Amino acid sequence: MRNTSASGSGMQAVGSALRWPQVLLFGDSITQFSFQQGGWGASLADKLARKCDVLNRGFSGYNTRWGKIILPRLIRKSSNAENIVAVTIFFGANDSALKDENPEQHIPLDEYVENLKNMIQYLKSVDVPESRIILITPPPLCESAWEKECIAKGSKLNRMNLVVGEYAKACIQVGQNCATDVLDLWTLMQKDNKDFSSYLSDGLHLSPKGNEFVSSHLWPLLEKKVASLPFILPYWRDIGELKPDQSLLEQVLLGDGDH
Repeated sequence: MRNTSASGSGMQAVGSALRWPQVLLFGDSITQFSFQQGGWGASLADKLARKCDVLNRGFSGYNTRWGKIILPRLIRKSSNAENIVAVTIFFGANDSALKDENPEQHIPLDEYVENLKNMIQYLKSVDVPESRIILITPPPLCESAWEKECIAKGSKLNRMNLVVGEYAKACIQVGQNCATDVLDLWTLMQKDNKDFSSYLSDGLHLSPKGNEFVSSHLWPLLEKKVASLPFILPYWRDIGELKPDQSLLEQVLLGDGDH
């Protein structure tokens, strides 16, 4: 019988398996699209290359009701939770849709609050504590631009910025009550009554400028959670020329011991 093992191919499994720490980005389309060119998720992944994996778990059109259901399928205590160093929870743009115009995505404000709390409680139950969680409020809505999108699809304006603001404030309150970090995009993008329309591509989703805004404001919160992560595997000039295995097999990483 042919030997198809690693040793049979001239390679041996030596040293501990490398287990990358993970940052999980969980949310709706604003998260799903964050790995597009110039996206805020791609920017974070670039900053954290060779320190951890940045995982995009964004689901276009989703709200917290659906997010709460699928979260246990994404993170389980027995599998990957121990590797997770940070989680962003970024919902509200769909939850805040007007009930009369968009009942499919609309979630009542009180349920939105409970869903966020439930997600935080679930993460805690799989050993992802509050200190690793960042809530992100929905960004403000440019009604004139989004109305054009709605009309083009044969519907009426189905969101209002003041309503989005109520969900943003509720998100902030959940963060305060649950002791998580919160990035309040709704307030920051409208600070000093500035025109925020340039942060949005269609009135709802982020433009390149909006992606840069999110990245630059999220990074300080995330950096505190990943600051202690080592650079995975040595710099190439530090690899021993005569005995490279001594350099390449000695690093202890998350999952191999204390972290």
